[in-house]
Parts: sequence; structure tokens; C-alpha cells
Amino acid sequence: MIQLTQLVKQYGRFTAVDRLTLTVPRGTLFGFLGPNGAGKTTTMRMIAGILRPTAGSIEIGGVETWREPQAIKAMIGYIPDRPFVYDKLTGAEFLRFVAALYGQAGSAVERRMDELLELFELGPWRDEVTGSYSHGMRQKLVIASAFVHRPQLIVVDEPMVGLDPVGARVLKDLFRAFVRRGGTVLMSTHTLEVAELMCDRIAIIARGQSVAEGTMAELRAESASGNESLEDIFLRLTGARPPHALDAVLDV
Repeated sequence: MIQLTQLVKQYGRFTAVDRLTLTVPRGTLFGFLGPNGAGKTTTMRMIAGILRPTAGSIEIGGVETWREPQAIKAMIGYIPDRPFVYDKLTGAEFLRFVAALYGQAGSAVERRMDELLELFELGPWRDEVTGSYSHGMRQKLVIASAFVHRPQLIVVDEPMVGLDPVGARVLKDLFRAFVRRGGTVLMSTHTLEVAELMCDRIAIIARGQSVAEGTMAELRAESASGNESLEDIFLRLTGARPPHALDAVLDV
């Protein structure tokens, strides 16, 4: 579904993404992991068409994104790490607005909106302006907006932030159901337990480059013990370790 080939993104002299090559198969829930500053969000924004790569190529469904940008964007539902909504629109108006961006309107969209609002328990607030929504409610509305035009691919950055346990469970179930029906999810998260439980395949990047990719079984097979947790694998491959000064900070 997604093919990144030698993808590069530079900001002046700083290279955020460095010759990243990655394949995300259709019909998978794919975890995209890395420490802060590894290039995850930059990569996802390039896939979603928000940023232009410095070099390399991105193919979605076998088509290079620069060849048919509008058609490619119609295939994608993007959920950013920070939910943004227009405070003066109601929840229903916001979903209509997003659907209209993809040329969709009418009774079918209205039914779709109602289904999504009810799924995320936003039905009672559909006609309330989003400026009155809590952070979690905004996150739910943004997630609903990513599904309103029936995309083939969901690109999601830190999906669980701000969600209560019920909302998080609904989202997990929605992602799995979406994948079972042939959809594809590319998900970035720092919650490694969620990634380990949910994802069919996982890629770990550091300093803009891929350092590992595979199923959990494949990632474990490469370790010495063969039974590492995803957290252990992540820390080992990225060189990240808890700071040695913890005890000193906690001494009284």
C-alpha cells in the first residue's frame, strides 16, 4: 500500500529523514516507532502530502504521490498528533466540511456522520460548537473526520493521546475492523505496549533511518534471548536508555 524509496527530508543542513526505504503492505496495521526527533512525524506528513520530500519517492497504491496528488489524498485519512478543529463549527458541521473537501455530500454522508458520531459517543454534542469540546472530544472528532470519506489508508500519529479508556478501546476495535476489511493503518505511537499488542508489523527508526522492521516474532528472533519485549528491543536498537541520574534526583 505504501512504498517509501530512499526518502529524504532536509531542513537547511539538518536531515530529518535520511534515505528511508520502507514497505507497508495493504491490509496491515503497521507500527511506526522511534524516539523523539527520529523523523516519524515528518515522514507521516510527507506520506499525507502535507510536506514535500527533498529527495526519494513515495508510492501509495502503486502510484507516485506527485503524479496524482488529489487522487492520492482522497485515499488517505490523516490523524495528526495534535487535534485541530474549527472552534466556530459544530461537530456535525466540521464533519460535513471535511467530507466536502473530498467532494462528498448528501444523505450518504449524513448517515456516515451519524454512525461515526454515535461510535465515539459524540451524538449528544453534534450540534454544539467544537470550541466547547474537551481535548478528548476533539481527538474523537478528528478521528471520525479521517474516516468520513471512506479512505483506504489511515495515517495516524499518537492516536490514543487524550482518549479515555472507552474511547481508546473503540479506536483499537475500529482499526482492527478496518484492517480486516482490507484497509491499511500506519500508526506512530510511543505506547509500546499498544504497538506490541495491536500491530501486524513494526518498523523502528532512529535518526531518520530504519533500524529494524518485521513482525514481533521476527524482531524477537534477531535478539540474543529471543523473548525480548518490544520495549527492550526498542531501547536496544535506538540506543535509548533511562538516565543514570534517576537515583540522584530521587535522593532526599
